[in-house]
Order: sequence, then structure tokens, then C-alpha cells
Amino acid sequence: MKIIRIIGVFALVAVISLTVNAQKNYKLEADVAFSGFKYYKAIEMYKKAYTKESKKEVKAEILFQIAECYRGKNDGKQAAVWYNKSIKAKHDNPLAIYYVADIYKSQGKYEDAIVQFNKYKAANPSDKRGAEGVKSCELAKEWKDNPSRTVVNPLPLLNSEDYDFSPVYADKKNVEVYFTSTRQGAAGSEIHEGTGSNFADIWKSKRDKKGKWSEPVVLNEAINSPASEGSSCLNNKRNVIYFTRCEVQKNGIAGCGIMMAKKQGQKWGEPEYIIVMGAEDTMKVRHPAISPDDKVLVFSANMPGGQGGIDLWYMTYDKKAKTWSQPINLGSEINTSANEAFPYIRENGDLYFASNGHKGMGGLDLFKAASTGVNQWSGVENLQVPMNSEADDFGIVFEGDKNRGMFNTSREGGKGGDDIWEFYLPPMLFELTGVVKDVETGNILAGATVKLIGTDGSSAQTTTDENGNFYFVENGPDRYINKETSYSLVVEKKTYLNAKGKETTVGQETSKKFFHEYALQPFQDVVIKLPLIEYEYNKADLRPNSKDSLDYLYNIMTENPTIVIQLRSHTDFRGSAAYNQRLSQRRAQACVDYLVKEKGIHPDRIKAKGMGESEPIKGAGGIVLTEKYIKGLKSKEEIEAAHQRNRRTDFKVVSDDFVPASASVPEN
Repeated sequence: MKIIRIIGVFALVAVISLTVNAQKNYKLEADVAFSGFKYYKAIEMYKKAYTKESKKEVKAEILFQIAECYRGKNDGKQAAVWYNKSIKAKHDNPLAIYYVADIYKSQGKYEDAIVQFNKYKAANPSDKRGAEGVKSCELAKEWKDNPSRTVVNPLPLLNSEDYDFSPVYADKKNVEVYFTSTRQGAAGSEIHEGTGSNFADIWKSKRDKKGKWSEPVVLNEAINSPASEGSSCLNNKRNVIYFTRCEVQKNGIAGCGIMMAKKQGQKWGEPEYIIVMGAEDTMKVRHPAISPDDKVLVFSANMPGGQGGIDLWYMTYDKKAKTWSQPINLGSEINTSANEAFPYIRENGDLYFASNGHKGMGGLDLFKAASTGVNQWSGVENLQVPMNSEADDFGIVFEGDKNRGMFNTSREGGKGGDDIWEFYLPPMLFELTGVVKDVETGNILAGATVKLIGTDGSSAQTTTDENGNFYFVENGPDRYINKETSYSLVVEKKTYLNAKGKETTVGQETSKKFFHEYALQPFQDVVIKLPLIEYEYNKADLRPNSKDSLDYLYNIMTENPTIVIQLRSHTDFRGSAAYNQRLSQRRAQACVDYLVKEKGIHPDRIKAKGMGESEPIKGAGGIVLTEKYIKGLKSKEEIEAAHQRNRRTDFKVVSDDFVPASASVPEN
């Protein structure tokens, strides 16, 4: 309903009399009605004019004007139909293509809109709106695929089948709300000729302790009048109201101005217009927003000196002189050649507003600009999905300093027209769950201990349940996982080697469930294989890359500080058994020396054991790779592979109760 929101906010139109000659000129009458925003009447007249017209170019122009009327009363579906008819009739205005693209975009038909925007680029390459339209559609698709965690819902108790918009909290506790509506029961009884709706009034509702809103009632005081009342705002003390009023002046010209009224007891006093210097007869301004310190009034207006279309302006209040300053345009970073409206200043000074000029989802979108100084805002950001949609989204208000409040939207899901919706940012919740299993059997391990240590100083501990699962939830009983925190996890179970893990919520912008699976290595009566450790041929010297493999064992021993191990080295069957025994002992000792002397493992925790060729490994199918079996293999490759498997290093845990003597060398 853009005529309501943008062009005049329920602006009344001049009553224009038309003297008609004997032969009625429907097109002229339609043009007059169109210029006065009387779209319903204009559509009827244009359609009659079309049937009477014989010239093709005039008929094409009439089709375009019918589309303009439908667009003016925010009926995009019909507007697109008639624009396409005008294009087919070879109307020479390329804006028909642009408007079709814009309508498709506002319907969420982004691929179709891109096609039309590209056609408009070709038809009118000097207008950057074609390229910007394509970019907007691409961004909109991306935003829809990656919505923020904000939750939005309609407020059915506040809404009607008519237009309900511009909510504002009317008391310090934020339990009473004022909003504008065209529903039945308004102070004025006339029908708007441009929209076909009732004139608008300001209504109020109150929320009870259970969060339920009362049946809205019209604010039947001095505020509402037979004219149309639009968007409003209240000062910090909630005893001064600023609001839009749109009416016909004595000279028959329609327009809107900002009025101000003070509270007198429990009622509002008589309102008076705020003089906006530079705005003829103060009747070109609307959508007031007052700063938290009550010193700055931001509003929208179509005045000379702007960026084009409707812009945002501000004035400052001189308390001594009791006057408002000259209006100052917010500049090209905030304003565009299209329309910016419905400003709101949050308690932290940030500016929120609606625009159809900045890159958006379609129609009006909600934007934020950060406060960068006194009466300065920059860094315009689209609030994206779900705050914005392909429909019109505007009129945001926050509930104090909370990340919740209300806004307006014409998207599906409401009662009709524009509706008031709530929004809130739910707490960002994290959950870390996992399962612990036996690495050898794959069986789940119940009763394993899982410790969580955070960089914020927090710690928590739990045990796995009968299904091997564990849980850490934010603010759970004795279990925590917090924002902007990195965690170390330690998983322990008797007769198993410990396992460690890491997780972090640092930089995480959405709620998330983390999942970890741990496979614990049993060590009771089990030989544990190590990664390949290589030596020089027929020597016990470690190769450089073997030290990397031994670092794996070092990590196991530091993660399990009470275990004592036997490090075992094996050879193949080549060479005598006695020689292989001596060689394997030297090799095992080389590994132990590296871990003790270079890595700092306590010497009482690790013993070298040369196994020689005495314990061949099992191969595929459980077959032991004995010397006899290897000699029976057919190819050299198979024989060499079998020997290689037998040449290995492993370890056994011989105890898990190591406690270093006080005089012993400490571990690093």
C-alpha cells in the first residue's frame, strides 16, 4: 500500500472538479484522477478511454497508465499484467520493463526478475538501476538461504484485515503500544479515494502479565481527527507525542505534517503543528522519530535539497528558544534516489529505517545505520532474512534496550494489508554431545568420564550413559558450554587410554549442536601398534621421519600420565634369531632413549623390549605370518609385504598406577 506508506501516508487529495463537454474525454478525466492519486477512479476511466481510443500509441500509453494505477495502490500482480500488455503494445517507455522486474522481485520471483532487469539494462544502459536490481536479487537469494537466528511472528490480537502499522511503545514499562490502523471505528468516516480504505487513526492496546494484548481501542482524544493520523513516536518520558496528520488545506492542496501534543494528566492535550522551515506550509513531512535524549527529530520528507524521492532529514531542538532548527538532509550514504522512510532511533543511537533504494529483498526493506557521532550515521546494513522479505517491511521499534520489538510487514502469514509482527533474538544456545566406544570392538562404553575445561575458567564433568552418550548444554545442571569460549575435552575410563579433543564457540554467530565421537583404546592384555618406525638398514639408528611416529606415543603418554609401558621392537625372519633379538633390543632402546632424553618422559615409565622374530603378526583372515607361511608365498612382492608387516614397533601397558618419586626427574 505504497500510497499510504510513501507518497502521503494517508494523504487526502484535492477535490478537483472537471468540466466535461458534450463528448466525454475519459482519458483526460483519468489523467486528472491519476494526478490526484485517485487510482480506483483512474483505472475505471482509463479502461473506458482504451475502448474509445483508435490510435495504437495512445492505447499503449493508456495500458501503461493503468499499470501505474495498480502499482500506485500496491497491487503488484495486476500492475505486472498491465505493464506487460503495454510492452506488447510497443509502448516506448522502458520503465515498464523495470517495473515488471521490480514487481517480480517483490513477489520473490528472483530469477524472473533478473531476466527483466537485464532486459532493462539493455533498453536503458545509462540507468544503473538495472545492474543494481540484478545484484539485489542475487543477494536476496543468498540471504534467503542463510537466514539470521532472529525469530519473527505475527501478532494476531493487534492486527485486522485492514492496514495496521507503525507500532510504538507508549509507556516506560513497554506494555502499552500505540499503532496506526485503517480498521473500522476510526474518528473519520470517509473513504480514501486513492486506496479505498478508511482514513487512519492511532489505536492503543495493553499487554497483560501473561503477554496477551488487549482488544485495540481507538485513541479517542485530541490526537485523532476526521483527517488521517499516521506514524507516531513518544519522547523518553512518554509525556510528549509526535505524530503524522494528513489533511486537505484551505487551498485544496493535500499533504502531511508532524504534530506534537503534551500529556495533561491522563489525557493528551490539543496538538499543534511543528514548523519545518523549508517545507511549504509544513505539509510535506511525516514519520517522526525522536532521539533518546529528545533533542533530535528525524523524519521523512520530499523537499528540495534531497537525494531524490522521499529522504530522511533531521532537526535539533533549541530548548531556550523553544524552536526547531532548519532541517538537514542525512546525506547520500543514508538517502538514495528512491524512498527512505519510517525512521527509528534506538537507545544506543543507531538509526533504523525503511528503504526501497538500497539493495534489498523487494519492496521496502528494513535497514540499520550505526551512530558515528552527533547526528551522524553510516554503514547502512540490510537486516536480511527473516526481518526482511520480498514484501514490504518497515516501521521497526525496539522494546527498550532488548533485542526484541515489533515491525510491520505485508508478507503472507498475517490477517491482510500491513500487519504488526513481533521479533526477538533468542538466546544463542550451544550443546555439545557425543558418544564413546571401544576402538577394538566398536562397542559403546558406558560410565566413561568426560571432562570439559574452558578458556573462560569454567569446567564441567559428566559420565556416559548406558548408550555411551554424553551431554553438555548451556546453563545445564553442572554442565556448561558458553559463548566465545574454547574447550579441551578429556575422556577417561579404567583400563582404557585417555582420549582428548577440542571445541570452540569463538566467533560462532548461531546456536549450534556440536558432536564428538571418541574411540578409546583398551590396554589390558592388549598389544597396541604404533605408526611405522623406520631404521637404517641393519642398524638401530632412527630415521628422522620415525621421530614423528614416536611423537604419537609421546602424546599418548602425556595424555595418560599414570601408565607404564613396555616398548617392543620386532624383526622379520631374515638373519639368525639371536642376531634379530639383539638388533630388535637396540632398536627398542633407541626409541626409549628418544622419548626419555629428547622428549622428557620419565625413565621409570618406559622399558625397551627386543622381541626379535619371536612374535610374528597376524595377517588377513587371522593367519599368523610365520617364516614357513612366508616361504610359501608365490611372489616377491607378497613375501616382502609380509616381512614388512613383521618389522614393527608396538607397546603394552604394564601398569597404570605410576607415581613419580619426589627425587625423580620431572616430566616436561
